[in-house]
Amino acid sequence: MPPPDQPASPVFVNLGPRSYLVQVGRGLLKTLGEEVNSKLPDRTSCAVITDSTVGPLYAETVLQSLREAGKKPHLITVPAGEASKSLAKSEWVLSEMVTAGLDRKSFVVALGGGVIGDLAGFCAAVYQRGIPYVQVPTTVLSQVDSSVGGKTGVNLPNAKNMVGCFHQPVHVIADLDTLGSLPAREWNEGFAEIIKHACIRDASMLQAIEDVAAGKGDIVDLIRRNIAIKAAVVEADEHETLGIRALLNFGHTLGHAIEAAAGYGRLLHGEAISLGLRAAAWLSTQVGDLTSAEYERILALLKLYDLPLRLPDDLDTEELMRITRTDKKFENGKIRFVLLRKIGDAYVSKDVLEGHLKQALEELRK
Repeated sequence: MPPPDQPASPVFVNLGPRSYLVQVGRGLLKTLGEEVNSKLPDRTSCAVITDSTVGPLYAETVLQSLREAGKKPHLITVPAGEASKSLAKSEWVLSEMVTAGLDRKSFVVALGGGVIGDLAGFCAAVYQRGIPYVQVPTTVLSQVDSSVGGKTGVNLPNAKNMVGCFHQPVHVIADLDTLGSLPAREWNEGFAEIIKHACIRDASMLQAIEDVAAGKGDIVDLIRRNIAIKAAVVEADEHETLGIRALLNFGHTLGHAIEAAAGYGRLLHGEAISLGLRAAAWLSTQVGDLTSAEYERILALLKLYDLPLRLPDDLDTEELMRITRTDKKFENGKIRFVLLRKIGDAYVSKDVLEGHLKQALEELRK
């Protein structure tokens, strides 16, 4: 693991004129202002958007770093939790940006987990038809997944991520020191996305995941490997038009439905995705070629991080199916469902029918 204040080598996300770096390391918040200045030298005023949990911990460090770099930051804080990822809250944030006097030459800093990254990125994308933003993810989940790739958006009451757009950040700063303040439950939920990446792209990462669970792994290296996987998929299919980026949705079709049906906040995103991963892995043994041994290996990894594997009894199958039908992966009544041939080898299948999804949900009740 790098010594304090020494970052790992950055990950380059190659998207032509929308390319950017993802810095990974420790002690990076203190130099955030310098980094922003190198990317946005001609922009001064900015909104630092954070939540009521992260703000008290890290906002002052970020604000001070920006001020020392000659920027004029305005702090905007929303309540922590999935409920803030809404059209109503985005309207409030945008109004605060107007009140603060931000204009087309301003920018946004998203300081927080996935909710803040998605909300702040969405606000940056639509404010005066688009201003730049910098992602500063503070959770495992947001560092390895949601901060990279440019997907921004908010939820509707009955559908997750239904309103949004692609808007790439100009820079991402993943300071692993921020992970030290995470409760165990929020630390663990991020490993649902790490396990997903191993399942779809890199079977060799399974050992590293087990090592970190045992307290002997290199978390900096593991997070950087995951960011590199996400970057490679995004580079190959930025706007999810070729079917390659869709592989990142492994476990998410039913996972998102479970999260919405449970009521946002009852299950953390990664906890709902854990259930979706189990369902998708099981379907891979039924419709695809995944072996039972590999399926059990995936379940064992999820158990290592205390992630749920059993569907709550009060979630109705028909309601889950109704929500699933609104998923963006349904097209003309057919679903594009990600399955595994083996761990590390994922593909988009058109062979999964609604009946299969119902069977998978029943399997989750066992």
